[in-house]
Amino acid sequence: MLKVYDVQGQLKDVVKKFSTRKTEISKQVNDTVMEMIDNVEKNGDQAIMKYCRQLDGFMIENPQDLLVSKQEILDGVTAVGKDFMRILERTKEQLTDFHQHQVDRSWSIYKENGVMMGQVVRGLEKVALYVPGGTATYPSTVMMNAIPAKLAGVKELIIITPVKADGKVNPSILAAAYVCGIERIYKVGGAHGVAGVAIGTNTLPKVDKIVGPGNIYVATAKKCCYGRVDIDMIAGPSEILIVADEKANPKYIAADLMSQAEHDALASAILVTTSLSLVKKVNEELKRQIQTLSRAKMIEESLTNYGGAFLVSSIEEAFQVSNEFAPEHLEVLVDNPMNTLPLIYNAGSIFLGEYTPEPLGDYMSGTNHVLPTGGTAKFYSALGVYDFVKYSSYSYYPKQVLKTFKDDVMTFAKKEGLDAHANSIGVRFEEEE
Repeated sequence: MLKVYDVQGQLKDVVKKFSTRKTEISKQVNDTVMEMIDNVEKNGDQAIMKYCRQLDGFMIENPQDLLVSKQEILDGVTAVGKDFMRILERTKEQLTDFHQHQVDRSWSIYKENGVMMGQVVRGLEKVALYVPGGTATYPSTVMMNAIPAKLAGVKELIIITPVKADGKVNPSILAAAYVCGIERIYKVGGAHGVAGVAIGTNTLPKVDKIVGPGNIYVATAKKCCYGRVDIDMIAGPSEILIVADEKANPKYIAADLMSQAEHDALASAILVTTSLSLVKKVNEELKRQIQTLSRAKMIEESLTNYGGAFLVSSIEEAFQVSNEFAPEHLEVLVDNPMNTLPLIYNAGSIFLGEYTPEPLGDYMSGTNHVLPTGGTAKFYSALGVYDFVKYSSYSYYPKQVLKTFKDDVMTFAKKEGLDAHANSIGVRFEEEE
């Protein structure tokens, strides 16, 4: 099922094909979203309720009913049961253990001449977490976004999530929110929900940043609202790349490739190995294991269109191929996988060894599953605490120290044709001249 590609002749073309899997936003989608944003800006809650009724079948008449009640949250906790609550608490602990090391701190420099300089680190004031609704539910999305935001010191974290005609939020989302300490959850999603929190209405608070995945309309709305608010990233289809030597277990490789292929027909699953024999064994395992999986048709389509195997002459060359792809998920199934870290430059999240499968990272390893896709791991990072803070620099100069800089700063300013800049320095010393 995995087509074998030639590294020398086909690598660049395949990388280009795989990095452009995400379809361009159509003009129709963009126009529709812009119209919705404009409507929300002009009509606020009335526009929000209109779209809830029109698009989701949620027949809301009072904007206050958008807010999930405390009792609804408690009912969600009860509905999921004690065992799932235990799993959520364990996930929180794992994520906290990892992300707490990303917490940055303010710092100061004090010089003997009286100069002080430093940087203040502060959490964002308000952040909205978009959680998809409908048939698919993602409590893991709540955890992955909320834990680093809380550790960053975000003062107000809210959830927006779409509901259907019954007006009910999935209990697992409510339970995850409860574990993360999120009390404000709004029954609104789609492009209108994004617009609502980007602009602010009487009911929906205006936030500083919007994070979380969504469909093409949600992604377009986030992109269109960027500038009014910050956003995390525009995520593309899922992807996995596995570097394996001849000793790797083909059963595990096949299972891990399909774990991502089941997401989407555009998902990519790549094997890079030194062994043609391993590729043949993996293909045998793919044919065997796919028979028992509910999303077999999706997996087969994904593997056919965006799956493949690259044969390389060495493990070092394998990581050269991997670095070109800059995969969202990179599994390393070789002897002494920890020793390969210096060879890895571009990857969203790295899974070392045969007992660290990618799905562990989707839920409970502790690392974040919000990751750059489409080759953007060359310049983007996984979501973390640093995405929920801002930095302000400060400085203090006594007059006698400024005097030692005066002439140089004024000369620099005049060199750029900015006389008022130079004057700002000079007027402070006029009485001495």
